[in-house]
Amino acid sequence: MRALFAADPLFSGGFDLGVVLFVIVKALIGFTFVIVGVILMIWFERKVISDMQNRIGPNRAGPWGLLQTLADGIKLIFKEDLSPDRADKLVYKLAPYLSVAPAFLTFCIVPIGGVFTGGGDGTVTLFGKTTYLQVADPPIGVLFLLAMSSVAVYGVMLAGWSSGSKYPLLGAVRASAQMVSYEAALGLSVVTVILLSGSLSTHDIVAQQASGILDWNFVATAFIPFAIFCVAATAELNRPPFDLVEAEQELVGGFHTEYSSIRFGMFYLAEFMNTITMSAIIVTLFLGGPAGPIGPGPEQLWPFFWFTVKLLAFLFAFVWVRATLPRFRYDQLMDLGWKRLIPLSLGWLLLVASLRVADDQGWDRFLVVGIAFALGLAAAFLMMGAIRVADINRERVDA
Repeated sequence: MRALFAADPLFSGGFDLGVVLFVIVKALIGFTFVIVGVILMIWFERKVISDMQNRIGPNRAGPWGLLQTLADGIKLIFKEDLSPDRADKLVYKLAPYLSVAPAFLTFCIVPIGGVFTGGGDGTVTLFGKTTYLQVADPPIGVLFLLAMSSVAVYGVMLAGWSSGSKYPLLGAVRASAQMVSYEAALGLSVVTVILLSGSLSTHDIVAQQASGILDWNFVATAFIPFAIFCVAATAELNRPPFDLVEAEQELVGGFHTEYSSIRFGMFYLAEFMNTITMSAIIVTLFLGGPAGPIGPGPEQLWPFFWFTVKLLAFLFAFVWVRATLPRFRYDQLMDLGWKRLIPLSLGWLLLVASLRVADDQGWDRFLVVGIAFALGLAAAFLMMGAIRVADINRERVDA
């Protein structure tokens, strides 16, 4: 626990019961923020998609249908909780929690406000105590993010395996393959951000981007790692057009086919919670977090306002993609991850690393970029050649 919160000024005076209780309050506030966000996100997605499809959407439960999500949740709570005869009971009941917990834990490291430049140190004062406006700022924040994104897939895999049914099992196998295919590209794009910021702390990453839009990693990395991260994150979230894990036309409901009642509701909750969390991570890593486009405003509310605006923009983008793009075939999914995103993210990482070394050593940047580009091009040709040979051999075996 000391290592997790060591960077937070709240713990500068050491640990005591009051500080621990304050951390618990921060966690409860963060959890409430995410839960309310999920309720509104489900309503928002249903309304936006209905508008795009010339439908009305939820409009009866509460004003503008705002209470429809709450009504659906209450209905799921009172439904019968079924359990298949062939299921592994313990794992079957544990899997939904393994899907929900990583989503919230990842959100805990996201800075959602505070002053990050201009003499400020990113702290806020709540109940007489000074702290960062985030639940935790571990020194290994980005590694914690990658660990939680890897753990989240265990909930899907174990749910499919423990159900004792073929359709959930196929969904679980797809989930594991999809995670392996896109986790590498996602991680390589994050390493590019780490190279620029020089820290694994999300607070430090945001502070490094706080001076204005030209310092945002979206601009500093020339858009490519940002685009790769967005595509890989969509695949990690199993959202359209990468929703092959629960493709209804093929797998009924995929990994959660055998789930009902509140356990199905937890998977539904985890899906939208992950969407909010990943949008917040994109804002933190690439778009300055709570920082405005021309630096922070004079008031404490301005950073939270900018963070919310950016978050809503990405949530709308996820909904827009779901409403407009068809689902990939499975071979297209694998080809995009292995043949496009991983080589591109690796090549761009080498390019950014070469530029940093050139700046540190005082070398000519154009010469270094030229050498790095030539080496990267040669490596790309070798990789594509190896992939082509493997494809030809596979076609011969199939024939």
